[in-house]
Amino acid sequence: MLSHEDNELLCRVGPGTPMGDLLRQYWVPALPSAEFPGPDSPPKRMRLLGENLVMFRDSNGEMGCVVEACPHRGASMYFGRNEECGLRCAYHGWKFDTAGTCVDLPTEPRTSRFKEKIRIRAFPCRDVNHMVWVYLGPRETPPPFPRFELTTLPPEHCARPAIMMEEANWVQNMEGDLDSVHLDWIHKRLSKDAPPPPVGIPGFYNPDPDPPRLDVVRTDYGAYYSAARRLGDGTDWHRINQFIFPFHTMISVGDMVNLRSFVPLDDHYAMLISHSAFPNKVFPEDEALAMADAFAPVGGYLPRTNDPRSYFNTAANKRNDYHRNLEVERESMFNGIPFVLNLQDRAMTELMCGPNDEPLYDRTQEHLGSSDAMVIAVRRQLLNAVKRFSETGEVPANVDDVELDRVRAATLVLPEGADWRALSADGRNADSGLPPSADVPLII
Repeated sequence: MLSHEDNELLCRVGPGTPMGDLLRQYWVPALPSAEFPGPDSPPKRMRLLGENLVMFRDSNGEMGCVVEACPHRGASMYFGRNEECGLRCAYHGWKFDTAGTCVDLPTEPRTSRFKEKIRIRAFPCRDVNHMVWVYLGPRETPPPFPRFELTTLPPEHCARPAIMMEEANWVQNMEGDLDSVHLDWIHKRLSKDAPPPPVGIPGFYNPDPDPPRLDVVRTDYGAYYSAARRLGDGTDWHRINQFIFPFHTMISVGDMVNLRSFVPLDDHYAMLISHSAFPNKVFPEDEALAMADAFAPVGGYLPRTNDPRSYFNTAANKRNDYHRNLEVERESMFNGIPFVLNLQDRAMTELMCGPNDEPLYDRTQEHLGSSDAMVIAVRRQLLNAVKRFSETGEVPANVDDVELDRVRAATLVLPEGADWRALSADGRNADSGLPPSADVPLII
């Protein structure tokens, strides 16, 4: 368990909070490029780390991100006119470019130099492989852009991102990806030959009657671990997954590489952005489109409003038990919520609440065991990082050394007792020149 103080330190991300300040040192994935289909397309409201923002693509196709409140009298720039290389406030016509420079101030005399004193707080953007990233930090020159394998491949090798809004704190959402043991329960099918459910992928089947054996390695960029399961023929199935500061994971998904980002809108909402790619081939267009529409089998997304917390809300949600099917629980799956991306995981984490039903779990009440080794390690890595940053200003190494991001998840079958750390070194290296390690398929 954590103390109340450490739980607050870990989870709160708003402006001026220690964790919020740490997360702002990183580039943050925000919205898919497709949300901004062309120059001067309509602006979008966005919320990241507790700040209300407006994002837009200007006349030259460049992305901009500014605080929502116009610096004149606070009107929302969401209603601004996006034209002629700038966003013009609808209230009084003040206009700003993507760098935040005031380029027109029509309410002042033409001889006035007041315009030179006015700026809107703007944030650098990068549009990379179907995703727009934003830097919200204090550096005048942002840190290097992350060099995840997925951000450096040709765009045609990458799928469109699949995104799911989660109505809970970002940490409890992310911790599902740090927990390999839950595969044998929430995601499992009732027997090896259980009939497939009508919606979603079939569940996992684990031939090992014992719990997975975890081995965790802390690193400069975060942590990785193996969850080893016995296959019954004298070999061990090692499922090796990654955590990368500040909120990214990589989980073994077969012959693709992936980046999963648990991006906090604020303390109570977070987006899971699942982004996949084939390192050595073009991503088939039909598969890429299906990936972006991954929730179609469970009704797709609910209609959105202009509130960013309404974006990417799935039709299957906590108000309808995530389309749980009790017949499927009787005949096929341990749990009848459709196994569609992280919908089952979300059902487990969204209803975790603290006092007054705040969707932020009170971790002073939990009881952790040996199966929680990766969860414990990542919490400690994050708490150590945020305390060190608050006390000394030192940031985690991968803020500036983005070569540390060149890692992969891997699935390997190795002899019992083998040195999995040494034998997985190439499989965990995005620059090894090898295809993704996938000795065991996603579902067995």
